[in-house]
Amino acid sequence: MLKFLSKVKIEFNALDPRTAACMEFLAQCNARTAKESNPSCQLLVKRRTDSHPPQISVTFVNGVEEVFDATATPAQTIRKMILEKGTQLETEQMFREAGEKWPVIIPEEELRQSFPGTKPRKAEEKKQ
Repeated sequence: MLKFLSKVKIEFNALDPRTAACMEFLAQCNARTAKESNPSCQLLVKRRTDSHPPQISVTFVNGVEEVFDATATPAQTIRKMILEKGTQLETEQMFREAGEKWPVIIPEEELRQSFPGTKPRKAEEKKQ
């Protein structure tokens, strides 16, 4: 998960009962495998003393920042969203490295073309 991120900032009040997602996400970020996936990712923890709701801010390697409300979003959901966005970033990078435009735009007429389908090879062999 951290390999797609350059910075993670977790803010919470330790006395607030709504900090479960922050604590779980912090534990995931501190895991050995997560740290090894991107040692240069900054992990900042801000312990608050006010009533500000817990939040998790992540900055992706392309500079895009997203802020999650940790009171309403479970840690697993945040992790899943980061992985999905990271997969999209990897795909975009592959296209750019190959010299292709991003985003890929499929012409409308190609979307409407019929697909003839293919037969699996095993089915053809059984008929003979």
